[in-house]
Amino acid sequence: MNDLKIKTISILSILWVFILSCNSSSDSKQQFEYNFLNPDLSIEERTEDLISRMTLDEKIDQLLYNAPAIDRLGIPEYNWWNECLHGVARNGRATVFPQAIGMGATWDPDLIFRVGRAISMEARAKYNVSIAHDLRGRYQGLTFWSPNVNIFRDPRWGRGQETYGEDPFLTGSIGTAFVRGLQGDHPRYLQASAMAKHYAVHSGPEALRHEFDAVVNMKDLWETYLPAFEKLVVDAKVESIMGAYNRTNGDPCNAHPYLMTEVLRNKWGFKGHYVSDCWALIDFHTGHNIVKTPAEAAAMALNAGTNLNCGNTYPYLREAIEQGLTTEAMVDENLRWLLPTRFKLGLFDPPGTVPFDTIGTDWIRHPSHTKLALETAEKSIVLLKNENNTLPIRKDAKSVFVTGPTAAHTQTLLANYYGVSEDLRTILEGIVANAAHHTSIPYIQAALLDEENRNPQDWFSGMAAGAEYTVACLGLSQLIEGEEGESIMSRNLGDRVEIGLPQNQINFFKKMRANSKKLIVVITGGSAISIPEINELADAVLYVWYPGEQGGMAVGNVLYGKTNPSGKLPVTFVNSVEELPPYEDYNMVNRTYKYLETKPLYPFGFGLSYTRFQYENLNISSPAMSLDEELKLDFSIVNTGEMAGDEVVQLYVTAMDSKVISPQYDLKTFRRVSLNPGESKSIQFTIGKEELALVNDEGERVVYPGKYKIYVGGSLPSERSLELGAPQYLETTIDVK
Repeated sequence: MNDLKIKTISILSILWVFILSCNSSSDSKQQFEYNFLNPDLSIEERTEDLISRMTLDEKIDQLLYNAPAIDRLGIPEYNWWNECLHGVARNGRATVFPQAIGMGATWDPDLIFRVGRAISMEARAKYNVSIAHDLRGRYQGLTFWSPNVNIFRDPRWGRGQETYGEDPFLTGSIGTAFVRGLQGDHPRYLQASAMAKHYAVHSGPEALRHEFDAVVNMKDLWETYLPAFEKLVVDAKVESIMGAYNRTNGDPCNAHPYLMTEVLRNKWGFKGHYVSDCWALIDFHTGHNIVKTPAEAAAMALNAGTNLNCGNTYPYLREAIEQGLTTEAMVDENLRWLLPTRFKLGLFDPPGTVPFDTIGTDWIRHPSHTKLALETAEKSIVLLKNENNTLPIRKDAKSVFVTGPTAAHTQTLLANYYGVSEDLRTILEGIVANAAHHTSIPYIQAALLDEENRNPQDWFSGMAAGAEYTVACLGLSQLIEGEEGESIMSRNLGDRVEIGLPQNQINFFKKMRANSKKLIVVITGGSAISIPEINELADAVLYVWYPGEQGGMAVGNVLYGKTNPSGKLPVTFVNSVEELPPYEDYNMVNRTYKYLETKPLYPFGFGLSYTRFQYENLNISSPAMSLDEELKLDFSIVNTGEMAGDEVVQLYVTAMDSKVISPQYDLKTFRRVSLNPGESKSIQFTIGKEELALVNDEGERVVYPGKYKIYVGGSLPSERSLELGAPQYLETTIDVK
């Protein structure tokens, strides 16, 4: 029903464009007081007309995120700042999807496209009802500052939960799907405007972001930090980019000639608008110390092409123009990049003429969206361990003891940048909903999130001893890890110094282990948590991220086998913080699965299932290829178990004779496949220049002659993956002439 309505809206909108073109007046001034209000004219004509009618002060005000009304022109106020990282955020009721890192763990771009489309429907519905009540404040508009496609290079970064993981290809694929869903496919209008942030080379530390210079070589810049942004600009046509707080190689990211002009505008052909992160321009003179005054900061950002200021620095442009630091013509040029977005959204068109004007409040938390939130959460859950088939829990179990600090903790569902829902399903509720009526389900929290109990009495370990299963719900929440000022339990402005669970939770876990018959651990978190003790001692481990409003139901469904887990890790789990390079070091040596020098606790791409998959019959069209050829790779995957399930098939490439430093493994493509018990499917992939290209020291993509190893399987093709129970991968070698 949801898809049908969306298609109907698209058809009606196309018909409306046709009607407008047929009824256009030869003299637009007879219909509209100003040309910029005439939807028959091009966006360029309308933009120029609007700019020509504004005074300098009015123009400057329109470069602010909280653009005021221009009453004499009939232009209402508009606030550009809106969030929808995993659902419309900070604006009342909305469907709360799993946090972005959980979306990455689905490895399912088609699913995330549907998530983006659902968010877009709710965004338009909420905008329409807000405008009907003349509410035009922050978080009530249509320009959304999502997604975050920074690379999660270090688990200490609290905001890594907002990303899709550590791999540029996976991040670009998931991010592109999200943007396409959010912006829609109407030939004339954007349903909502998306943003790729934070450009570029930005992933902590939070405490230093207002003064930090992220120094990176050209190889790492183009191999790791830029590809996802490039894909969102070139393939998804993302409407806006947000500059990061930090500097990159000396220049602030909101006044960066190379990144903003040479790369973004000239090389990638970006046509949208560029936004400063909020109050980032103040850092020019208070943190980075590259200018002395707010007027200099304003001029520097404007001249470099920051089209919109989230903050209060651009009012100093009046002073900057008087001092000769910039010009009114430069103000006009920035408006030419910025204003078209408002026209694409239909914000200056007559009420009722934009096809999305009819989207009503019934789309807010529509039943299909609730169902989609559940599906997304289920597909994000990663089964890390399942000793002796402990899971799924037997339906005839007489007793299941549920305990731990996150079992009934709604904040672990919400993560950060969240909306709110009247239907937040905790893990405890999901277990209860799945259990048989005869099953006893004692529950006691028994432990705090990050400190030892003040009351020393133990009323809980005896419950574990008497239960057939103990489900210990551990982990982090957005209170511990997140953004600079939001994680109120963090001692490091949202970042983590240690990457394990809080010590009190480890102590609690060990007490549970000593008393439990079968101990199942469910872990919430937005990052890679070092849990070697839990991996060693637990009977089963589920990693569930911050799973959104229906997350508890998803966990319950997986625990009881109603849903077969199929999530895969979008990040590498290392054994301890001592294995990591310095946090402030942006060099990729010993970072992510591509360059990690130690054996991980859990590899990138890893995730178990309740069924078994077998890869077989790998064939390649030729063992050798020239640079202008493509090879066809085909193989089969078989579900050899007794339960239907999804497998994420992954293809990695290793350059054997590389002329440059190259990744140990490099993810090149992937595909989610559904298989019934006993079913076999044939999979085909293409190997060409794109899959074999390496990035050299100058940042150029080059295919070098030599041997390349190709791997296909259900995880990173490593010894550790096999030790943990991943299917045996297949491999072959090709010779590039």
